[in-house]
Amino acid sequence: MRPTRRAVIGAGVSGVAAAALPAVASPAFVSQRPAIGARSFVSPAVEREIVRVSAKIGDPKLRWMFANCYPNTLDTTVGMSTVDGAPDAFVITGDIPCLWLRDSSAQLTPYLHLVRDDPALATLFRGLIARQARSILIDPYANAFLQDPGAKTNLDWALHDRTDMKPGVAERKWEVDSLCYPMRLAHGFWQATRDPTPFDVTWAAAARLSIATFRAQQRKNGPGPYRFLRASDRNSETVPLEGWGNPSRPVGLIHSAFRPSDDACVYPFLIPSNLFAVTALRELATVANGARRDAALAADATALADEVERALIAHGRMRLRDGRAVWAYEVDGFGNALFMDDANVPSLSGLAYLGCAAPGDPLWRRTRDAAWSEANPYFFKGKAGEGIGGPHVGLRQIWPMSLIVRALSSDDPATIRACLKTLRDSDAATGFIHESFDQDDPTRFTRAWFAWANGLFGELIVRLATSRPALLGQPL
Repeated sequence: MRPTRRAVIGAGVSGVAAAALPAVASPAFVSQRPAIGARSFVSPAVEREIVRVSAKIGDPKLRWMFANCYPNTLDTTVGMSTVDGAPDAFVITGDIPCLWLRDSSAQLTPYLHLVRDDPALATLFRGLIARQARSILIDPYANAFLQDPGAKTNLDWALHDRTDMKPGVAERKWEVDSLCYPMRLAHGFWQATRDPTPFDVTWAAAARLSIATFRAQQRKNGPGPYRFLRASDRNSETVPLEGWGNPSRPVGLIHSAFRPSDDACVYPFLIPSNLFAVTALRELATVANGARRDAALAADATALADEVERALIAHGRMRLRDGRAVWAYEVDGFGNALFMDDANVPSLSGLAYLGCAAPGDPLWRRTRDAAWSEANPYFFKGKAGEGIGGPHVGLRQIWPMSLIVRALSSDDPATIRACLKTLRDSDAATGFIHESFDQDDPTRFTRAWFAWANGLFGELIVRLATSRPALLGQPL
């Protein structure tokens, strides 16, 4: 997801990851977690969950990987402090010491079911919700932020971007999902705790700004304030037509300059992200009503969700060459559509996981099946397995995230088992989940320290321990 990922390809770990992860000794399944004193955050509830779930895993290597991966966000990425006496949590993505709105939200999601049992863990969630709200108020178009809100970016690839860079912003790639994920995290925390504490005036201001930003990027009255240009030899790192994006017709959908992979969109209406926006806005309305009794905020969020949903029904679908009706990946409002899928969530194949489609919905199932086939140019199949990748790290690179989301969304035991086996066998003896691996050679991988993927894998195993304990209890 970052321009530096290509530098991490190989059988070893990067320099920054090596500092956080112990040496690998996979034959004996030695723990790869940092020593207790070196962990960035310790949750007794998470430690108990590791013991509970590990006892249900029948495959020894899968059990080892779960114990390494599930706590990886807490072990290596959390920085706690206070702001004006309230908790503040800065959660980095892993091998890049910045907070991505998307990644940080997804990194904490696997622990949501434990917050009621661990006051410190609940404080971490409150701290991240507060940090995200303050970050959005700095710049709702930014995807990544620095720990110091007064600092200038130190990411070498972002230093000369032609866009309105503000202090505290690490990178300013406008991605619809960047504002959706904090809404999802807030809703998840509210549903788990009914604790109104984080949903203060700052949070409400950030929520209103998020809605206003979505409306601005419907571009009904001109292109709006956002543009982005970057000098790069990769066209996916910059936005065409002087930074405004390819042409579109205002139809009620929300423009996204970039995908959740941080790659530029071809057509400006990214359908998985618009579907996610509908779901996230309705979740925001639930929190606004329940935690704040803010009927106006809830009504504004709901009205926009309804408008975008109508536009999706009218403009978000397409037919494949064989006649199948599916969700498009991107459209432009003129009738042009692109079908593909990218492993980064929101994706077409991840819509059921995010709650944007019912698992049994025929339209989503057709779309998912097409994404996991040669209809998708980024579906790869080789000696090491099959799965979805994306343009970010190039061809032949399967992203384990696609396998995890497929297993989370599937009701077929054989499919889940096949995904687990590929995940187990593609770690290159590190005990961790990587960003991607070569379809024929898992020792060629990207990002040895990618907390989102590790946590998502842990989320899958925890869910299977409840929903399919017999399957999880068998050796693969």
